[in-house]
Amino acid sequence: MTETLLKVENLKKFFPIHGGLFGRQVGEVKAVDDISFYIKKGETLGLVGESGCGKSTTGRMLLRLLEPTQGTIEFDGQDLTKLSKEEMRKMRKEIQMVFQDPFASLNPRHTVEKILEEPLIVHGVKSKEERKKRVRELLETVGLSNWHAKRYPHQFSGGQRQRIGIARALAVHPKLIVADEPVSALDVSIQAQVLNLLQDLQKEFGLTYLFIAHDLGVVRHISDRVGVMYLGQMMELADSEALYDSPKHPYTEALLSAVPIPDVHVKKERIVLKGDVPSPANPPTGCPFHLRCPKVMGNCASVRPVFKEVEPGHYAACHLYDEQM
Repeated sequence: MTETLLKVENLKKFFPIHGGLFGRQVGEVKAVDDISFYIKKGETLGLVGESGCGKSTTGRMLLRLLEPTQGTIEFDGQDLTKLSKEEMRKMRKEIQMVFQDPFASLNPRHTVEKILEEPLIVHGVKSKEERKKRVRELLETVGLSNWHAKRYPHQFSGGQRQRIGIARALAVHPKLIVADEPVSALDVSIQAQVLNLLQDLQKEFGLTYLFIAHDLGVVRHISDRVGVMYLGQMMELADSEALYDSPKHPYTEALLSAVPIPDVHVKKERIVLKGDVPSPANPPTGCPFHLRCPKVMGNCASVRPVFKEVEPGHYAACHLYDEQM
């Protein structure tokens, strides 16, 4: 059995809302509300959901770029939430992030060489020759040339900039890469190239990915397992094929019904959800999806469903499966 690299339990992130004359806390935004999952070594876990569902917040908490409100993040046997800032800085050698907007995440005043050298300096590579050699290796690894090192981010296309972002994440030989919507800002033709690059790098270096996206087609292409989030909570988690072929949660069914099929002869019924996504500052009681769910039942509004295994390896948080358990 493959070893578990990352285990997240009961993770929460609440942002305070301040208001009134004295700026007191008047409420909180429940960005991530009690989610649990694990990632095995060498696999890709896809995390999908609509904008604002908490998936990017989850990714940032894994690196402690955002401090969790509650819960544990166990990486390679160590609880990251208990580490000091200095210990966490050293641990970031093992966990790196690829950001959504490659232009915003690269310093426009630095050359590519300086951008790629920075993590090496931070993590103790003292020799200038060693750093220059590593920069050359990294550029070749992501399909760029050595002469690109002297250029600035604005002199590259979006796809090339994202390759630089991936090279920077690889610089210190991490075990886990959190890829936060790494292709959503790119043209469709470039998306495939970057996805294929990520898969090639995974095979070459034995990498583990948390792949965050809102495009279900992209996630299916790259993920071994997929988790579906809604309003800060995990609705469903299963092997990629099982989730796409036989979704268990009504929200997942609705998301999948919106994915276009490249076959004019296949007629697919579209599930149109009523209403809007509620505010995470004032989430509904019970199941967070009950206000929009086409299969809503009596207890959905009052009782929060338990996230549980409904089939081997297939988890869902839905009252539809209460009688079967």
